[in-house]
Amino acid sequence: MDFDFTDDQQQLRDAVRKWVDKGYDFGRRSSIASASGFSREAYGELAELGLPGLYIPEADGGLGMGPVEAMVVMEELGRGLVLEPFVQTLIAGGVLSGYAPEAVKTAWLPKIASGESLVVLAYQERAARYHFEKCDAKAAHVQDSWSLTATKSIVPAGDQADAFIVPAMANGALALFLVERQSAGVATQGYVTQDGARAAEVRLDNAPASLITLDGLSALEHAIDIGIAASCAEAVGVMDKTLSITVDYMNTRKQFGVVISSFQALRHRVADMKMQLELARSMSYYASLKLNAPADERRRALARAKYQLGISMRFIGQQAVQLHGGIGVTDEYIVSHYFKKLTQLEMTFGDMLHHLGEVSRQMQDTAGVFA
Repeated sequence: MDFDFTDDQQQLRDAVRKWVDKGYDFGRRSSIASASGFSREAYGELAELGLPGLYIPEADGGLGMGPVEAMVVMEELGRGLVLEPFVQTLIAGGVLSGYAPEAVKTAWLPKIASGESLVVLAYQERAARYHFEKCDAKAAHVQDSWSLTATKSIVPAGDQADAFIVPAMANGALALFLVERQSAGVATQGYVTQDGARAAEVRLDNAPASLITLDGLSALEHAIDIGIAASCAEAVGVMDKTLSITVDYMNTRKQFGVVISSFQALRHRVADMKMQLELARSMSYYASLKLNAPADERRRALARAKYQLGISMRFIGQQAVQLHGGIGVTDEYIVSHYFKKLTQLEMTFGDMLHHLGEVSRQMQDTAGVFA
């Protein structure tokens, strides 16, 4: 199998990396985190690169690209610890393109592709933990219109987004809806998350909604899998930069008159970090390449990938802090922010233990043994 990137994919990577290096340094990120955790200006700069249209067909104003291009972009955004919720943009583009009726596509896809509108997935509820199929939100259908009553938690940029993709129970089955933030009956309470980004509690009280699909479980599973694949790629970028920062520190920090990178025991720990990074990278590739596979195969692949990424994120983050010593946990030093991001990513879209359970559940009769 050929794992080389095409010239177009390399150019896409270079463009995003240049923007991160020149336009989104640690100082700018810190100011955004201190202000609100989300910047429309920075998101607009991503839109100028055409990135919100990655998963949107060209006919709807997008780029019509696929999971590999999204993976390339997310790795570079991870390296820069970009706070703006681009994972959510990928989810919105993929879900609306694949499941929404033409009227919803026409109304929203061009605005998402241009960066004019930010649409995010609002699916988490307090009692559900990582079991997204458990849903207390209710949808009511009166004549030709729908309304939702729900409370959704930890919605990325929830008080800044223009609309939400919301799962709710309709006639005893899970369906997927789109709700505009400015609609009547919508209330949000925003806050800054541990990694400096922004989220919100979203409450809907008979809020008007547009139906995306009545086959909500399939669409929501696909949305979560898009999010997992994107988060895995983002984590690879975060881990890659974390390792680079750690190696640079070890090549300058001296103890007993020599740089600590000359100590064999520490070199072995860095080698173990590199091994975990490359294992994570290969599983991120696996996740992205399986994203368009049949649903059962896709779900198994994404659970496996997220489990391995969880192991790698914990190991690399913890080792980086230990190799830095006390400075590794100070807010003024950048590696602490990479550590917090890795810790948060490990719990996003299901933590390590959750996905280990998913892998076990999906083994079926083979129990992991193949003829």
